Amino acid sequence: MKAPGMAQPERVENGSFCKQGSDSLDDELVDLVSAEQDLAEDVPYLDQEHTAGYSNGFRGQVASDGLLDLLDEGVPGVGTYEDFNTIDWVREKSKDRDRHREINRQKKQSDLALLLSLIDAFSGWLLMLLIGLLSGALAGGIDIAAHWLTDLKEGFCMKGFWFTHEHCCWKSNETTFQSRNKCPQWKSWAELMVGVPEGASAYVVNYLMYVSWALIFSYLAVILVRAFAPYACGSGIPEIKTILSGFIIRGYLGKWTLLIKTITLVLAVSSGLSLGKEGPLVHVACCCGNILCHLFQKYRKNEAKRREVLSAASAVGVSVAFGAPIGGVLFSLEEVSYYFPLKTLWRSFFAALVAAFTLRSINPFGNSRLVLFYVEFHTPWHFLELFPFVLLGIFGGLWGALFIRANIAWCRRRKTTRLGHYPVLEVVVVALATAVLAFPNEYTRMSSSELISELFNDCSLLDSSKLCDYISPGKGGERAANFSVTTNGLADRAAGPGVYTALWQLVLALVFKMFITVVTFGMKVPSGLFIPSMAVGAIAGRLLGIGMEQLAYYHHEWPMFKGWCSLGAKCITPGLYAMLGAAACLGGVTRMTVSLVVIMFELTGGLEYIVPLMAATMTSKWVADALGREGIYEAHIRLNGYPFLEPKEEFEQKTLAMDVMRPRRNDPPLSVLTQDGMTVEEVEGMISDTSYSGFPVVVSHQSQRLVGFVLRRDLVISIDNARCCQDGIVGASRVLFTDHTPSHPYQGGPPPLNLRPILDLSPLAITDHTPMEITVDIFRKLGLRQCLVTQNGRLLGIITKKDILKHMAQMANRDPDSILFN
Repeated sequence: MKAPGMAQPERVENGSFCKQGSDSLDDELVDLVSAEQDLAEDVPYLDQEHTAGYSNGFRGQVASDGLLDLLDEGVPGVGTYEDFNTIDWVREKSKDRDRHREINRQKKQSDLALLLSLIDAFSGWLLMLLIGLLSGALAGGIDIAAHWLTDLKEGFCMKGFWFTHEHCCWKSNETTFQSRNKCPQWKSWAELMVGVPEGASAYVVNYLMYVSWALIFSYLAVILVRAFAPYACGSGIPEIKTILSGFIIRGYLGKWTLLIKTITLVLAVSSGLSLGKEGPLVHVACCCGNILCHLFQKYRKNEAKRREVLSAASAVGVSVAFGAPIGGVLFSLEEVSYYFPLKTLWRSFFAALVAAFTLRSINPFGNSRLVLFYVEFHTPWHFLELFPFVLLGIFGGLWGALFIRANIAWCRRRKTTRLGHYPVLEVVVVALATAVLAFPNEYTRMSSSELISELFNDCSLLDSSKLCDYISPGKGGERAANFSVTTNGLADRAAGPGVYTALWQLVLALVFKMFITVVTFGMKVPSGLFIPSMAVGAIAGRLLGIGMEQLAYYHHEWPMFKGWCSLGAKCITPGLYAMLGAAACLGGVTRMTVSLVVIMFELTGGLEYIVPLMAATMTSKWVADALGREGIYEAHIRLNGYPFLEPKEEFEQKTLAMDVMRPRRNDPPLSVLTQDGMTVEEVEGMISDTSYSGFPVVVSHQSQRLVGFVLRRDLVISIDNARCCQDGIVGASRVLFTDHTPSHPYQGGPPPLNLRPILDLSPLAITDHTPMEITVDIFRKLGLRQCLVTQNGRLLGIITKKDILKHMAQMANRDPDSILFN
């Protein structure tokens, strides 16, 4: 057994990974048995056109015309990457620079080349336009379909089955402000089946139909995911972050994944499960970006360029999810992107703008808004309110840290017990429990987006919600019609019976949402976490807001209210507290800061509440970070063992490269190739005896002087191609990595095979005494796959990304074997 020439990927065959995936049913690690189904159609790596002329960025020429120059005609597959491996950012950027140099050289020679260069420069903007249009259209369709199916659980529109409850009653003459959602055209299932709208029998029928539809929708969602696109489950953001860092997951952003994720996202949201569509919309937008990249050669052939597009696509996903183009760009920059040059910032903004405009043109909610819970507040906040705002931040941080620990523990249990063998049964059971427990409480029965909209709402004269059931002062207990109105809206009032009823219902809803979201996030259906987290925070914020409002009303003479909150004035806005609570809980779970504040600002349309948002969000992050450094997405990346080097994590250990490199002291020597001393048969033997991703090339076994580095995949493809296309190449042929012509090339034997064109002559190398903190920074900032360790020019060992991650896990007292991929 030889020592590694490069880190062992531990996923040599797809089948072994599929087996692991079937046993590991956490949030994102899905069954990969169908991972190959998207390969041929979505990732044309083996296409002749795709690989032609690949290695322009590599130095070294073959001097002899008799020797095969593998890249003159373009060898299919050379320069591409195997599944579940990391791309070489340095090589990809070198390829792009060579492409630009060639374009600049040619455009000076003809007008046609100049025109083609302009088209090439414009293609990036055209691609952003297409991504924005397609993502916006899909988001609008998802919103409309989810709204319709959610209403279908409660009833049916007689004048057209395709109408939602709200649309059905729009043109009805029998609706009133107090009962605006009641009209003869809309029939509940009880009215259709037993002929009565109210009573015990009607309640039972509506209950049973609600539960039945929830089970049908959830079952269809999990069956479609399991049968056609296992990658369509979960939110997708942990995988997107890993892919943007350079990891290859073929099929994850393919056409089948896009189709099934779009359909099952509608079904999952409509089933009433405690999940949202915002996170999966980022996955949907990235699928659109990846598919449309195939229309443009410079993005189809370059993995680094493609990741620039995916960074912009993730911004588009948040833009259509929240109607927040600026927040989407900042989300991509702050939360998911690994490499984000300035031109990507501009293009991300353009794509997010196009997507938001497309969604606005579709108008899915019929109110000219991009989201269901858009709200505007008109009452200014007071400096003394910062104290309850900070309390909401503390609650959000505590909830975020608690949720991450509980959800990771549940997902780990799912991976290590028999629970993971029955994903369909798990989804159906959780959907059944959710529907049965949610229906009796109107605040859990409605969709999470409608709940957030209800909690954000600033009560007006026309509101019939129980949360707006206040008693007007001095009118003998009369209600809504006689409220006093201030310049900023309705004055603070005493809470009526409806408000008190709503309060205990919201307390029950808060407990229910906190528990059920822990077990829901991570199941084998599309599941976002933004909306459930915001719902938890909005409930807590509304409860605190109503408490502050009643405190100010009954005790306006207290020092904390005196001077700014007088009797009959509008002092406290409970909806504002709900919005701040939503931001705090979402920040505690995801650890977003700047992008979250901007998203919430775009939702409210006012600059006046930036300071409260910042206070709640930063407090939430500080509290959550004190209890655990990882956000939910980083925690799931680590749970799944993905090779992701977190840019925000500091490495503070005083270790050296020699402590991490392989081979170790008692290991066999390093597996290397020599530049002119091995035969084709010997090289093929080394390839078959090992499963390493690449091999260093040295002058000789004795000198160990480093020449370069060659990838295993390139070796295999090049040798196979030479056997097919070059006469005389047999097992006894010498393999050369040199640029000189042998004085007697054949000497009666078979012709040699020169593989210098696939040799990386400038692999990054460090000395054995390089501090690991510098090495980690090099890996992060250059996106390296591996780094060679030398001493006075002699090769000593190799450090791979996986070695770095294992070393960091050991230093943090975590299991180093949890890193599954290379």
